[in-house]
This record gives sequence, C-alpha cells and structure tokens, in this order.
Amino acid sequence: MSFQAIGLMSGTSLDGLDICFAKFEKQQAAWKFEILKAETIPYFKDLEDRLRNSIHLSAQELLELHSEYGFYLGKSVKNFIQKNNIENIDVIASHGHTVFHQPQKKFSLQIGDGRAIKIETRLPVVYDFRSQDVLLGGNGAPLVPVGDEFLFSEYDACLNLGGFSNISLKLKDRRIAFDIAPVNIILNKLAQNFNQDFDRNGDLARQGKLNGELLQKLNLLEFYSQSHPKSLGIEWCNENIFPLFRSFDAKDILATFTEHAAEQISKVFNVHQLKKILFTGGGTYNSYLIEKIKEKTKSEIIIPEKEIIDFKEALIFAFMGVLKITGEINVLSSATGSSHDHSSGIIA
Repeated sequence: MSFQAIGLMSGTSLDGLDICFAKFEKQQAAWKFEILKAETIPYFKDLEDRLRNSIHLSAQELLELHSEYGFYLGKSVKNFIQKNNIENIDVIASHGHTVFHQPQKKFSLQIGDGRAIKIETRLPVVYDFRSQDVLLGGNGAPLVPVGDEFLFSEYDACLNLGGFSNISLKLKDRRIAFDIAPVNIILNKLAQNFNQDFDRNGDLARQGKLNGELLQKLNLLEFYSQSHPKSLGIEWCNENIFPLFRSFDAKDILATFTEHAAEQISKVFNVHQLKKILFTGGGTYNSYLIEKIKEKTKSEIIIPEKEIIDFKEALIFAFMGVLKITGEINVLSSATGSSHDHSSGIIA
C-alpha cells in the first residue's frame, strides 16, 4: 500500500514555506518513506511582516489574512506541482502559520485556510491539525512524534531545533515528546539588532561574553522544572524571556542565550541517558550551538543529509495527512497529553 503526499510547513522563525513531496509505503506494520522533491519558498517581506505581527491584528484583519494566506499556500503548492511535473497526489497536508497557542485555555490557531488550498489545487487537503488535540485536553504539540515513531524509530530520540527545540523519545515503550526551550525564535530576533536575519553559524554569539547573572535568571524559569507534556509559544517568550534582556549587551545576550539553550537541551539528553539522537531543523546549522551541546553531553549527535534537516517536519505533516485520509491515528496522547490517541485534522 503506497501513497504520495505533499506536506506544507511554516515554522515560527518565518524563514519561508517548506514544501515536501514524498512517497510513503506500508509493508506489514512498518512504514517507509522517500522524499521525491522538496523546496523552501522564502516569504516576500510584506507577507513575512504580516505573519510576524498577526498576533496583534483585529479579528476582522486576522480572518482576512487567514483567507489570503490560504490562497497564497494554494498558489505556491500549485506552482510547485506544475514546475516539477508532479502527478498522482493523494493528499496535501498543511500545518498553517501559528498565531495563538494557548492550550491551557483550550485553543490554538493556525491560519491559512485549507479550503482555499483545495480551491487552488483541486486536491484533497488536510489542515488544522492542532485544535482537536487541544480540545481533548492536550497541548496540541508536539505533533511530529507520530512520524518519529513510524519513520525514524532507529534513533533513541529526535531533536528539532527550530523556533523552539523539541524532542521525542521512547520511555517505557511509550513515545513521549515535549518542548525543551526557545531557540531560533529568540536568536533570530537578537540577530536583527545586527541587521541579520539569523546568527549564521553562531558567529555573533561567539563574539559575546557569557553573563552569569542572565544565565541564572534564564535557567530558573519555572517552565524548565515542569514535567512533560509541555509546550511553548511566542506569548511565553514575550512574557518571560525578552523582559530579562533589557539591561545587557546584545552580543552578550546572544552568547548567554545560546549557552542557556545548550544547557537545557543537554540536560534532557543526560537525564534520559540517550545514546543516539537525530538532529534536524534550522538550528542544526548553528555550529556554535552544536559545539556547546556536545561539550555538555556524551550522547551521539547524528546530523543527517540536508534534505532531512530542512524538510523533516514538512515530511511528517505529509505523513500525518496520509494517516488522516486512511483513518489511522496521527496524534499520540503520550506526546501531547490529550485524553487519548486520535486522528486529527480537517479534510477539505
């Protein structure tokens, strides 16, 4: 039994739209995958700014952007299909762009109307993967562990270094997952003080000095002592992280926050005695951050080929779309904290 699917992913760091076209094959109980084509489409400045500031829009403006961004996603994937002469697509799965994520209040909002994608492409679309989990008492995140379980089970854990760092691992035969700490959502914002979109290779952080006072304040934040499942959002960063930076030098903040992220990540590796960990996401290219993590743990860090680093999340959303249209479970309650495993997403 095989399926061909396209996954669309827009991360919190807003570096562009990831599109991944992949083939999935089920043999007995095991799934195999092959990435056939993948591309990141950078956002033009106006759209990036509007998405970045969407949390501040009025209800009317947000609904307008929800529709407009849906058509943008539809046109983007339609161009991708035509350019690569792709045929026989079973489903398009779209994560959308997260505006609000407050699971404790039972809501999470990803904009980019899936019906608009369907109108543009005339293909089945699955979207809004998080809301059902939140309504079932879960965090609505992380969702990727279902792919780690079925597509990347040869690793003890999978770590994604995106806007936030999140990990999934097996604990007593159950797949657990949780957000560890903010990463690029903070580092990218700090890099903008130097007219850079991100801290390439961690070069800016390397030039800064570690500030012990700030490091201690960061490490003592309550989130880090909470048990899993747990997840982070931009609202948490605005409330808890950015106010701590006010009286410090910009490069010292970068150096100290990179150290903080490395400390929190390696602590998780060491507590769970993880041997072999797959690293993916844009933060994997931050060589200074990787060096700092390696200094603090004996775990073996596996950095895969670029295609997996860049497109693993889009690949797994494509896989979640396949699981949805076949009626199989695509969200693990052990990872999100919801009342039970379920098949999430709305089919357009």
